Amino acid sequence: MSQPNRRTFLHQTARTGLALAAGATVLGQSRSAEAAEAKTGNPLAVFSKSFQDRPIPEVCRIFKEIGADGLDLTVRPGGHIAPENVAEELPAAVQAAQDAGLKVYFLTTAITEPNATSEKLLATASDLGIDRIKLGYYKYKKFGAMAQEMDAVKKQLAAVIKLAKPYGVLPCVHIHSGKSIPSHGTHLYELIKDFSPEDIGAYVDPQHMTKEGGIDGWRQGLDLLGPWIALSSMKNFAWEKTDRDKYGQQHWQTINVPVADGVCPVPKFIEALHALGYHGVISMHSEYKGRHSFQNLDTDGCIAQTAKDIQFVRQFV
Repeated sequence: MSQPNRRTFLHQTARTGLALAAGATVLGQSRSAEAAEAKTGNPLAVFSKSFQDRPIPEVCRIFKEIGADGLDLTVRPGGHIAPENVAEELPAAVQAAQDAGLKVYFLTTAITEPNATSEKLLATASDLGIDRIKLGYYKYKKFGAMAQEMDAVKKQLAAVIKLAKPYGVLPCVHIHSGKSIPSHGTHLYELIKDFSPEDIGAYVDPQHMTKEGGIDGWRQGLDLLGPWIALSSMKNFAWEKTDRDKYGQQHWQTINVPVADGVCPVPKFIEALHALGYHGVISMHSEYKGRHSFQNLDTDGCIAQTAKDIQFVRQFV
């Protein structure tokens, strides 16, 4: 079994108060590193989903030019790297990032259960020093069965934890609004509250948490999830009118908008993260392609908008 990483060590000492004698030097070094990270701000990665039409070395060069610190790399079906090719292609991707002066901070995967492909991905990530991944999604299927479906997801998460733990890779559960489990912060808390933060992480999301908790629900969700927060995205949205139904009820939909233009109060969201002690990576999602965007941008348009988003967010991190 791999040795605990710095994040694991800090959680253990904070929870048990056992930072004595033999551990004192290591703890001091860890705290110094944490303080240095906090001083320099949250690292900003860019989610590679909107840039998958470009080869990874080119993506790395572009991300460096627009001011990013690294990548949130898609390793899933249809992603930059197919899961079955991870052993062959991920080392080259990590090297390309290093050559550009960047880091692959984590992988976005489709893992929801143990299997040979998932284990190979975890083993390869571990060998390359990538210590966390985003999991795939669990869907809410039947109204009236939420409690049973939550129990089923907990069992699946327990199985994924068991698979990932020997490799020292933290599986992180993303909050995604709509018909997902979890769709909001309290939902995720109920799923993971019986697991240690050493074994599973919360992937918080300002857009999705504000969709489901617009006034203060997003902040209350962060409050509950504090010890587990291991990743954060950065994206924003707006509401727009659509049609009325046969009864005359106005319908609404959401669209992705630039980070500075959306409903979520981004400075307050980041302030809350900092208050909880989170100074880790933030992934710029840049989902500006297709009909759910304020404009259907091409890849060059996404690059330009992402550069603006990074400049805006740097003020607060």
